Amino acid sequence: MPLPGASLPTAESPLRVSLGFTPQWFHERCGVDFSRRWHTDPRYRHETLLVMKRELHRAFPEVPEWSSSSADDTWTLSGAHGACVIPQLFGCVVRYAPDAWPAIERRPRLGLEELASLDPDRLLASPLVDDLERQMDVIQAEAGRIHGYLNWQGVLNNAFHIYGQAIFLEMRDRPELVDCFLAVVCNVMVELVRRVQARQRESGFAIDQLDVSNCVVNMISPADYRKFVFPYDRQIALSFARFGVHTCNWDVTPYLDALSELPNVGYLDMGMMSDLRRVRELFPRARRAVLYSPVRLQEASLLEIQADIKRVWRDLAPCDVVVADIQPTTPDSRAHELLAICCDLEGQAP
Repeated sequence: MPLPGASLPTAESPLRVSLGFTPQWFHERCGVDFSRRWHTDPRYRHETLLVMKRELHRAFPEVPEWSSSSADDTWTLSGAHGACVIPQLFGCVVRYAPDAWPAIERRPRLGLEELASLDPDRLLASPLVDDLERQMDVIQAEAGRIHGYLNWQGVLNNAFHIYGQAIFLEMRDRPELVDCFLAVVCNVMVELVRRVQARQRESGFAIDQLDVSNCVVNMISPADYRKFVFPYDRQIALSFARFGVHTCNWDVTPYLDALSELPNVGYLDMGMMSDLRRVRELFPRARRAVLYSPVRLQEASLLEIQADIKRVWRDLAPCDVVVADIQPTTPDSRAHELLAICCDLEGQAP
C-alpha cells in the first residue's frame, strides 16, 4: 500500500505507478526464501532486499526507486509477519512459506465472549512484541534509523483473521459483543503502533501514521460499516498525524459518504469499478489510488489497458495506479507497457 500524506504534495507525479510483486515472483527469480527467518532476522531480510532491488532495477531500470545504490529502505521492519502481526497477539498460529506471505493456519479457540473481554495490556505482553523490540535494536545498531511500515491491517480485517467469517453473522446475532471485540482489537492496534513508531521517531525515522486495510469491507453493508467499523476508523484517524484507508480492489462507492466524514484522510484507494469522479470530488486533498487488477494487466489487450488508464487519468488524476501481486507468469514487457502508458499521459491535461 502506498504511503499516505496529509495533503497532496505538489512534487508528486500526477499519475504515479506502483508495481508490487508476489513473494513467488522473487522466490523464482532471485531464490529469496520468505520462510520464518525472513520475518524475524533483520540482517537476512536486509541481504535479501538488496538482491530483490537489484533484480527489480535490472528488469525495470526506468523506476528510480529501485536503484540498488541506496540501501536506506533495506534495514527495515517492512513486510515482517505480513498481515499477521495483530492476529498473532490474539493467539492465531501462522504458517510461513518460502514463496508466499504468512497465512493464518489456526485461529484461537476462544468464543466471542472471551475475545470481547480480553485485556489489551495482557495481549501486548507477547513474545512477538518482544521480538519486534529486538528487531528494532538490530536495525538501529546496523543503520541508525529504524525504517519500516508494518502491515497493521484494519479493525474489521483483524477481527476476520482472528474469528473467521462468523464475525459477519455475529453482527446480526450479537452486535454488542462484536462491538466490544472490535474495541479490543482497535485498542491493541493503536497502542502497539504508538510504541513501535515512538521508537522509530527517536531513531530519526519520521513516522506518525496508521493506514487501515479494510479489505473485507465489501462483505458488509454501508450501514454496517458506519455502525461497526466507522467509530474505530475515526478513533484511529484521531490518534495519529497521518491516516489512510485501503479498500483493496473493491467498489468503494457505497462507503464514500461515511469515509468522507473521517478526519484527516490523506490516502484512499479503490477498485476500477468505483465512481472515480466522486472520489476526486469528496477527497480533493488526499492521495488517491486505483488498485489495477494484476490479472487484467496480464490478460487484457494493450488497447484495453490504455482505455482503462485513460479513464483513471481523466476521472481521478492526480493519483496512483497500483498493481499489486504481479505473478511470475506476467511478462516484464507488460509492466513496461503500463509504465509507458502512464508516462505518456502525465504530460497531457486530464
